[in-house]
Amino acid sequence: MDNNTVYEERAKSEHFSVAADIAEKLVNEVEKAVVGKRYEITLLICAMLSGSHVLIEDVPGVGKTTLASALAKAAGLSFKRAQFTPDVMASDITGFNIYNRQNETFEFREGLVACNMLLADEINRASPKTQSSLLEAMEEFKVTVDGVTYELPKPFMVIATQNPSGFVGTYPLPEAQLDRFALKISMGYPSQEEEVNIISDRMKVNPLQNISAITDVATIESMRSVVMNIKMDREICKYIVSLVSSTRSHPSLLLGASPRASLALMHLSKAWAFMQGRDFVIPEDVRALFKQSLVHRIILNQEARLGQSTAESILAEIIAHTPVPYKGTRE
Repeated sequence: MDNNTVYEERAKSEHFSVAADIAEKLVNEVEKAVVGKRYEITLLICAMLSGSHVLIEDVPGVGKTTLASALAKAAGLSFKRAQFTPDVMASDITGFNIYNRQNETFEFREGLVACNMLLADEINRASPKTQSSLLEAMEEFKVTVDGVTYELPKPFMVIATQNPSGFVGTYPLPEAQLDRFALKISMGYPSQEEEVNIISDRMKVNPLQNISAITDVATIESMRSVVMNIKMDREICKYIVSLVSSTRSHPSLLLGASPRASLALMHLSKAWAFMQGRDFVIPEDVRALFKQSLVHRIILNQEARLGQSTAESILAEIIAHTPVPYKGTRE
């Protein structure tokens, strides 16, 4: 190994260490406002660092909006919130052209999507046309208005929320849109002790006001570059494909996951490995994210639903029966 190679490897190692330290500080900073949800915070940061989008499904009042706001503020990213209701139009999201009488020209006005992090609050309450306005942005990171394409800021991330118990006046997301979300997570209720801490922290001030920017756009982009260079052995790739393809032949499933799910799981596994302080992916990284990355992509058949099966139980079964690479070969 020549000196140049040694210096390059040392520089990569130092760059990784700095990025990992920033990621740890980012988690700690967000925890100031979101109590007892370190796992969910880590998942959200993994999605951000892998260029993915997240769907948070849970009852009102458990901190979905606070989590998104806190992460955007701590990461130093521009943040916009779109409250999705039936009267919100697609142009409110993507932007629109308006005629300027003085110049006698049309001028483009940016929509809410022109930011680093967009919170699509209660996304299932908007019309299908408005929901679909996010498809191009989520997949290609750009929007097209009147035949003109506009690039979105980098990084760009959509965090959507919906209430699983409120179905009146909602428009369920179609499979094509659900498939754009790399993760579907649930916040869950806090423990009694955590809820006491939440009340205590908010007696005088909103904890969001105490959150400081740990990073900025350039730093996040640099961290994303580190995540992209995380090593993944071909055997891990085969493991991901085996897991995902098993959903397509499972007797209880009407619809299995597409290759987009495999790609999302690959990127997320790299980010998870990075958050664990490693520059390589192991099977446990894949297993840690498998359920959250596929639970919204599969559809149970009628027999499975009548038998009280759930998507989570079927995915757990697939994990249990899929051979793990390197099993018995590692100490």
